[in-house]
Amino acid sequence: MAEITRKVRELEGARPDDFPLAELMAGAEPVILRGMVRDWELVQEGLRSAGCAVAYLKSFYNGRTVGTYFGSPQIAGRLFYNEDMTGLNFDARRARLDLVLDEILEHLEDEQPPTLYIAATTIDACLPGMRAKNDVAFAAYGLDPLASIWIGNRTLVSCHQDAPTNLACCVAGRRKFTIFPPEQVFNLYPGPLDPTPGGQVVSMVDFANPDFERYPRFREALAAAQVAELEPGDALFLPSLWWHQVEGLSPFNILINYWWNVSPKFMGSPMHVLYHAILSLRDRPASERQAWKHLFDYYIFGPSSLPVEHIPEHARGALSPLDEVTARQIRAMLLNSLNR
Repeated sequence: MAEITRKVRELEGARPDDFPLAELMAGAEPVILRGMVRDWELVQEGLRSAGCAVAYLKSFYNGRTVGTYFGSPQIAGRLFYNEDMTGLNFDARRARLDLVLDEILEHLEDEQPPTLYIAATTIDACLPGMRAKNDVAFAAYGLDPLASIWIGNRTLVSCHQDAPTNLACCVAGRRKFTIFPPEQVFNLYPGPLDPTPGGQVVSMVDFANPDFERYPRFREALAAAQVAELEPGDALFLPSLWWHQVEGLSPFNILINYWWNVSPKFMGSPMHVLYHAILSLRDRPASERQAWKHLFDYYIFGPSSLPVEHIPEHARGALSPLDEVTARQIRAMLLNSLNR
């Protein structure tokens, strides 16, 4: 792949209990927070050795099984589809965290180890108490994000996007993020909506060996790309819906991330809107789709004041500012219409 020269902007001096969250949210661009979580106990154990980090994790483990991906050495850590896209190139199943950690250590020196990856495991559910000495003070900002841990060897999570805003903390090993702004969806060649290797649509392009004949627009994506290389203790702020490929560069890697939404919980998932649009709009004649695009621009993507400025407040109905009551009414109407 052509070298990506643009690096993600960096900030120094942020601490887990003091970081410029409002500034990051307002900027809406990726930012590396160098050394932000370096004083975490787990980071320090990982700097001693992979074995020390594993022992530390086991000291909190409550025995619950965790979602784990198992792949052959031949996939070289790339969690993706099989060759004819009839399925995935790895096996996903529940396993004991301590046994998976032992297996990673067993193959630590292998040149081509089996792919082992513990994905998106809620920390409080399987490692209760660990966050007391390894956490970010989101409560000070009125947020209660989902805190998850990701553990594996040299794995590669294909380029995808997540709806929540993300703070990804590199705890052990080194990580490389290749990042693209949301508008690059047109140049990243997303694959099927389902099934997917990890729950989100992924780019079909192999970044290590891109086929520019098959995916010519990927050159345009590369021109917009940024790279973030993280050392243990670094954190990466990643805004909602930015595309990112994540590579574990070390034989043993741990990442802890925080996902949050600033929108009220009563709002529905935009992904449901996309599926409903596929059902209702995508296959209509082009002239109808264009007309509906104008309506969406008017009601959804344009100024929220425009559709109601000429309507008395008492008569605005669903066009009024959304609250829990209105959301419940709209959801009931939609469920009723979909079930007809």
